[in-house]
Amino acid sequence: MKGLRLLVLIPVLSLLACNSKKKVILSGDEPVDIKDFIESFQPLHLPYQIADTSVSKKRADTSLISYKVFTHLIPDTVVSKVFGKEEKPKIYPIGRVIAPEEGNYLFVKALSGDRKAALILCFDKKNNFITAMPVMQPDANPATQQLFVIDKRFTLSKSITRKNADGTISDGKNVYVVNEPAKSFLLIMTDALDEKTVEVINPIDDLSRKNKFSADYQKDKLNFISIRDSKKAGRMVFFVHFEKKNNCSGEIKGEANFTSANSAMYRSSGDPCTLQFNFTSSSVSMKEIQGCGSHRGVDCIFEGTYPKKKEVKKKEQKSKKGSK
Repeated sequence: MKGLRLLVLIPVLSLLACNSKKKVILSGDEPVDIKDFIESFQPLHLPYQIADTSVSKKRADTSLISYKVFTHLIPDTVVSKVFGKEEKPKIYPIGRVIAPEEGNYLFVKALSGDRKAALILCFDKKNNFITAMPVMQPDANPATQQLFVIDKRFTLSKSITRKNADGTISDGKNVYVVNEPAKSFLLIMTDALDEKTVEVINPIDDLSRKNKFSADYQKDKLNFISIRDSKKAGRMVFFVHFEKKNNCSGEIKGEANFTSANSAMYRSSGDPCTLQFNFTSSSVSMKEIQGCGSHRGVDCIFEGTYPKKKEVKKKEQKSKKGSK
């Protein structure tokens, strides 16, 4: 009888122990222990992939991670680099990859208006935060498809495929591993979406530059914004080319509307890309507002401030008069 009672008591005690376990609330304002935070994420099986079409979808049973809880454990720059300093996106857990010899990789979705992203958060074996990066930032261009994959070796691959107007297909891919000592991701392989040209040809260089903002704004020969006059009132012609580290480059040419005395916005029918230009007397700042993925590499966006280049006026050649 005593043995029977013991057999009955063990499952009851186990059940009570499970029920007494503190439930982790991620959606509130109260701080959450980092260990509880990590373990609240459901395990993911490798290889695991995230497609651009899945980032905006949210499961009905997925709970919100409050911005206060998230930024208490994760540096707020992780979000601000993608959404800007003023934006506080809604954040949802995706899942957790456990790397026995390394630590944990957590995946979350961040959604705010037209901007969406999937992020990876890396922690070491002692649950210390290492680094983070966006693994997916969808654009609205139907000609491009993006895919992120983490494989069984914990290698991270970000790829983009673009169907070109002539029917050809272009592919780009970056492959990373976590570099724990440097607290960053190490790029170990890259295939550029487009072949780079040795020399950048400015296709609007010879256009008129009578408007006060029409000029070249340049960091160097591979990173510049050219602004020229448009034939239409209230508009400007622009050409942007940039090349950053890790083979990340972008290029776009178009016409933008002046939305105020010092600002212009690029929007074009058939192109999901939206760019904003803000001018001062000595520079122009560029910001990617929405999906310009078809004009750039996987891991960079159109952004930054470019100083105005002083125009070199051509010296007028004086005609020589022959002496009589």
